[in-house]
Amino acid sequence: MTPELEGRLREAGLDPQAVENLVRTALAEDGAVDVTSEPIFPPDAVASGDFTARQDGVVAGVPVAGAVFELLEIDHAAKVSDGDPVTAGQVLLTVAGPTRAVLRAERTALNLLTHLSGIATETRRWVDAVQGTGARVRDTRKTLPGLRALQKYAVRCGGGVNHRMGLHDAALVKDNHVAAAGSVTQAYRSIRAIYPALSVQVECDTLDQVDEAVAVGAASILLDNMSDAEMAEAVRRVAGRAELEASGGLSLDRARDAAVTGVDYLAVGALTHSARVLDIGLDFT
Repeated sequence: MTPELEGRLREAGLDPQAVENLVRTALAEDGAVDVTSEPIFPPDAVASGDFTARQDGVVAGVPVAGAVFELLEIDHAAKVSDGDPVTAGQVLLTVAGPTRAVLRAERTALNLLTHLSGIATETRRWVDAVQGTGARVRDTRKTLPGLRALQKYAVRCGGGVNHRMGLHDAALVKDNHVAAAGSVTQAYRSIRAIYPALSVQVECDTLDQVDEAVAVGAASILLDNMSDAEMAEAVRRVAGRAELEASGGLSLDRARDAAVTGVDYLAVGALTHSARVLDIGLDFT
């Protein structure tokens, strides 16, 4: 991987070695021989092509696709940057190199590019829906194994913000924790006793739990499957003493109604677990 591409990945908050490892794994899934291309194209055949958007959206994953091309020694040039809005027919990347290599790279590059762009596009829809309310759109840990860093990066490209990256960097007290500990208060205090400086969020199903979480000192509260009226009441009761995040039962149609209750965040698992790919294709030139 060239220093330039490494730098672009680092600027995106991605680990270049982790991206390279992922790309190598993806390429290996196709096996050692392309039994379609090798009989048709001689080793010295060359091709050039454009990766073109076939629908409007937001692009993400351009430098990740670049890692595919570099590993297969294919010349490539980005025509857009991650986070850019793109329109159907717009060229995102150009490539040139041995035909066999270009065809080997095609599907892996598209799998990554279309998936990440789909997440960025879906995130932008949610961000646009709550624009002007003060609420921000946040992702969850509902990600595909091995792709979390990339999927959360795509959320950022779409204008969203990331929740915790894993179980290690922030605590989230959920219903099972509360049931095991006996109460919101005891669960929160147990974590604080071991990790006094850690970010701790408490999931609340009822307004009484919200009151309890605030009383014990929680700085972040997840309002789980509450109605808009309940969330508005939670905002009133908390009165700025903790950040509030709406979660569960949200849809794009309902996003603005939830946001105008005064919550700080909308937790949207669908950004990563249900986003449709953005249609992008490779056309030889």
